[in-house]
Amino acid sequence: MVRLSDLPGRPCPIAAALEVVGDRWSLLAVREVWLGSHRWSEILAGTGAPRDRLAARLKALVEAGVLERRQYQDSPPRCDYHLTDAGEALVPVLTALKAWGREHAVTP
Repeated sequence: MVRLSDLPGRPCPIAAALEVVGDRWSLLAVREVWLGSHRWSEILAGTGAPRDRLAARLKALVEAGVLERRQYQDSPPRCDYHLTDAGEALVPVLTALKAWGREHAVTP
């Protein structure tokens, strides 16, 4: 969680939310997990993100409580990603962004 008093400018929950998920790769990673891509390679393919950036964003999303890692294999240990309650709460935001993008950001 972000303390409003630690943010520059006007203290605002929007600014705090953007600190957590306000970059392209974070929201696209959440989108991919929401759409059913749970393994790292699937999320990478779906986002088109650079590998290092995706790894950093997934780590940050886990630390922020938006995603959780679940081990699905012991040897070698492998994990996949799932939405937490906080991640599920982003689904209406993604839906709204999708509608806005369809209406205002892409050409037919």
